[in-house]
Amino acid sequence: MSHYKIIFAGPVGAGKTTAVTAASDIPPVRTDASASDEVRDLKPNTTVALDYGAMKLADGSTIHLYGTPGQQRFDFMWEILTEGGIALILLIDNSRGDPLKELRFYLGAFSGFIRKTAVAIGVTHVDLCNTPRLTDYQLELERAGFGCVPVFEVDARARRDVCLLIEAVLSVIDPVASA
Repeated sequence: MSHYKIIFAGPVGAGKTTAVTAASDIPPVRTDASASDEVRDLKPNTTVALDYGAMKLADGSTIHLYGTPGQQRFDFMWEILTEGGIALILLIDNSRGDPLKELRFYLGAFSGFIRKTAVAIGVTHVDLCNTPRLTDYQLELERAGFGCVPVFEVDARARRDVCLLIEAVLSVIDPVASA
Protein backbone atom coordinates (compact mmCIF):
# COMPACT_ATOMS: atom_id res chain seq x y z
CA MET A 1 0.00 0.00 0.00
CA SER A 2 1.22 3.43 -0.93
CA HIS A 3 0.52 6.83 0.54
CA TYR A 4 0.31 9.97 -1.59
CA LYS A 5 -0.18 13.61 -0.70
CA ILE A 6 -2.08 16.13 -2.84
CA ILE A 7 -2.31 19.80 -1.93
CA PHE A 8 -5.35 22.05 -2.56
CA ALA A 9 -4.46 25.74 -2.80
CA GLY A 10 -6.02 28.98 -3.98
CA PRO A 11 -7.58 32.19 -2.71
CA VAL A 12 -10.01 32.51 0.17
CA GLY A 13 -13.47 31.29 -0.79
CA ALA A 14 -12.38 29.28 -3.85
CA GLY A 15 -13.59 26.01 -2.30
CA LYS A 16 -10.53 24.29 -0.84
CA THR A 17 -12.17 23.21 2.43
CA THR A 18 -15.30 22.19 0.56
CA ALA A 19 -13.32 20.15 -1.99
CA VAL A 20 -11.29 18.31 0.64
CA THR A 21 -14.52 17.53 2.49
CA ALA A 22 -16.27 16.33 -0.68
CA ALA A 23 -13.47 13.96 -1.69
CA SER A 24 -12.56 12.62 1.75
CA ASP A 25 -13.59 9.14 2.87
CA ILE A 26 -13.04 10.15 6.49
CA PRO A 27 -14.44 13.06 8.50
CA PRO A 28 -12.14 15.96 7.59
CA VAL A 29 -9.92 17.80 10.01
CA ARG A 30 -10.37 21.57 9.80
CA THR A 31 -8.61 24.48 11.43
CA ASP A 32 -11.19 27.19 10.92
CA ALA A 33 -11.27 30.38 12.93
CA SER A 34 -13.50 33.42 12.82
CA ALA A 35 -12.42 35.75 10.06
CA SER A 36 -10.90 38.86 11.59
CA ASP A 37 -10.09 40.95 8.53
CA GLU A 38 -11.58 41.71 5.11
CA VAL A 39 -12.24 37.98 4.69
CA ARG A 40 -15.30 38.32 6.94
CA ASP A 41 -16.94 40.18 4.04
CA LEU A 42 -16.70 36.90 2.08
CA LYS A 43 -17.38 34.34 4.80
CA PRO A 44 -17.54 34.12 8.60
CA ASN A 45 -14.76 31.52 9.07
CA THR A 46 -11.47 30.86 7.34
CA THR A 47 -8.80 28.17 7.37
CA VAL A 48 -5.81 29.23 9.44
CA ALA A 49 -3.53 26.18 9.23
CA LEU A 50 -4.86 23.35 7.06
CA ASP A 51 -7.70 21.09 6.09
CA TYR A 52 -7.08 17.36 5.97
CA GLY A 53 -8.94 14.44 4.47
CA ALA A 54 -8.06 11.07 2.95
CA MET A 55 -9.26 8.92 0.07
CA LYS A 56 -8.85 5.16 -0.05
CA LEU A 57 -8.12 3.73 -3.48
CA ALA A 58 -9.22 0.29 -4.69
CA ASP A 59 -5.65 -1.04 -4.42
CA GLY A 60 -5.48 -0.06 -0.73
CA SER A 61 -3.41 3.06 -1.31
CA THR A 62 -4.31 6.30 0.41
CA ILE A 63 -4.33 9.79 -1.03
CA HIS A 64 -3.92 12.34 1.75
CA LEU A 65 -5.67 15.61 0.87
CA TYR A 66 -4.35 18.84 2.38
CA GLY A 67 -6.03 22.21 1.94
CA THR A 68 -3.91 25.30 2.48
CA PRO A 69 -5.09 28.56 4.01
CA GLY A 70 -5.92 31.02 1.24
CA GLN A 71 -4.84 34.19 3.00
CA GLN A 72 -1.37 35.35 2.06
CA ARG A 73 -0.54 36.07 5.71
CA PHE A 74 -0.60 32.29 6.30
CA ASP A 75 1.74 31.60 3.37
CA PHE A 76 4.34 30.09 5.70
CA MET A 77 1.98 27.08 5.85
CA TRP A 78 2.14 26.64 2.07
CA GLU A 79 5.75 25.47 2.12
CA ILE A 80 5.15 23.25 5.14
CA LEU A 81 2.11 21.60 3.56
CA THR A 82 3.71 20.98 0.16
CA GLU A 83 6.59 19.04 1.74
CA GLY A 84 6.32 15.47 0.44
CA GLY A 85 3.43 16.32 -1.88
CA ILE A 86 3.09 14.81 -5.34
CA ALA A 87 0.78 17.40 -6.92
CA LEU A 88 -1.14 20.64 -6.51
CA ILE A 89 -4.78 21.28 -7.28
CA LEU A 90 -5.27 25.00 -7.64
CA LEU A 91 -8.82 26.26 -7.18
CA ILE A 92 -9.72 29.69 -8.56
CA ASP A 93 -13.03 31.49 -7.90
CA ASN A 94 -14.28 32.71 -11.28
CA SER A 95 -16.68 35.19 -9.65
CA ARG A 96 -13.91 37.27 -8.04
CA GLY A 97 -12.74 40.61 -9.45
CA ASP A 98 -9.70 39.35 -11.39
CA PRO A 99 -9.43 35.55 -11.29
CA LEU A 100 -6.62 35.46 -13.86
CA LYS A 101 -4.54 37.73 -11.60
CA GLU A 102 -5.20 35.30 -8.73
CA LEU A 103 -4.17 32.42 -11.00
CA ARG A 104 -0.88 34.21 -11.77
CA PHE A 105 -0.28 34.92 -8.08
CA TYR A 106 -0.78 31.32 -6.94
CA LEU A 107 1.18 29.91 -9.88
CA GLY A 108 4.05 32.15 -8.80
CA ALA A 109 3.72 31.32 -5.13
CA PHE A 110 3.75 27.56 -5.83
CA SER A 111 5.89 27.53 -9.00
CA GLY A 112 8.82 25.67 -7.44
CA PHE A 113 6.53 22.93 -6.17
CA ILE A 114 4.53 22.76 -9.43
CA ARG A 115 7.66 22.45 -11.57
CA LYS A 116 8.83 19.48 -9.46
CA THR A 117 5.42 17.80 -9.43
CA ALA A 118 2.19 18.52 -11.32
CA VAL A 119 -0.81 20.84 -11.23
CA ALA A 120 -4.47 20.83 -12.25
CA ILE A 121 -6.73 23.88 -12.16
CA GLY A 122 -10.31 23.82 -10.90
CA VAL A 123 -12.37 26.90 -11.74
CA THR A 124 -15.20 27.32 -9.23
CA HIS A 125 -18.28 29.56 -9.11
CA VAL A 126 -18.66 29.57 -12.90
CA ASP A 127 -22.40 29.55 -12.26
CA LEU A 128 -22.01 33.05 -10.80
CA CYS A 129 -19.77 34.41 -13.54
CA ASN A 130 -18.97 32.67 -16.83
CA THR A 131 -15.96 34.81 -17.75
CA PRO A 132 -13.09 34.37 -18.01
CA ARG A 133 -13.53 31.11 -19.92
CA LEU A 134 -11.43 27.97 -19.61
CA THR A 135 -9.54 28.92 -22.78
CA ASP A 136 -8.50 32.18 -21.06
CA TYR A 137 -7.04 30.15 -18.19
CA GLN A 138 -5.17 27.91 -20.65
CA LEU A 139 -3.71 30.95 -22.43
CA GLU A 140 -2.61 32.39 -19.07
CA LEU A 141 -0.95 29.08 -18.13
CA GLU A 142 0.88 28.98 -21.46
CA ARG A 143 2.04 32.61 -21.03
CA ALA A 144 3.37 31.69 -17.60
CA GLY A 145 5.34 28.79 -19.10
CA PHE A 146 3.26 25.95 -17.69
CA GLY A 147 2.23 24.49 -21.05
CA CYS A 148 -0.71 22.14 -21.21
CA VAL A 149 -2.30 21.89 -17.76
CA PRO A 150 -5.67 20.26 -17.04
CA VAL A 151 -8.29 22.98 -16.41
CA PHE A 152 -11.89 22.16 -15.45
CA GLU A 153 -15.01 23.96 -14.33
CA VAL A 154 -15.82 22.35 -10.98
CA ASP A 155 -18.35 22.46 -8.21
CA ALA A 156 -16.20 21.97 -5.10
CA ARG A 157 -19.22 20.44 -3.33
CA ALA A 158 -19.45 17.61 -5.88
CA ARG A 159 -17.28 14.60 -5.13
CA ARG A 160 -17.26 13.60 -8.81
CA ASP A 161 -15.85 17.01 -9.83
CA VAL A 162 -13.13 16.92 -7.17
CA CYS A 163 -12.25 13.32 -8.06
CA LEU A 164 -11.97 14.39 -11.71
CA LEU A 165 -9.35 16.97 -10.69
CA ILE A 166 -7.48 14.36 -8.66
CA GLU A 167 -7.54 11.87 -11.55
CA ALA A 168 -6.39 14.58 -13.96
CA VAL A 169 -3.42 15.61 -11.85
CA LEU A 170 -2.49 11.96 -11.30
CA SER A 171 -2.59 11.38 -15.07
CA VAL A 172 -0.08 14.20 -15.51
CA ILE A 173 2.27 12.44 -13.09
CA ASP A 174 1.76 8.95 -14.53
CA PRO A 175 -0.52 8.66 -17.57
CA VAL A 176 -0.37 4.85 -17.51
CA ALA A 177 -1.27 4.45 -13.82
CA SER A 178 -4.42 6.54 -14.01
CA ALA A 179 -5.71 5.03 -17.27
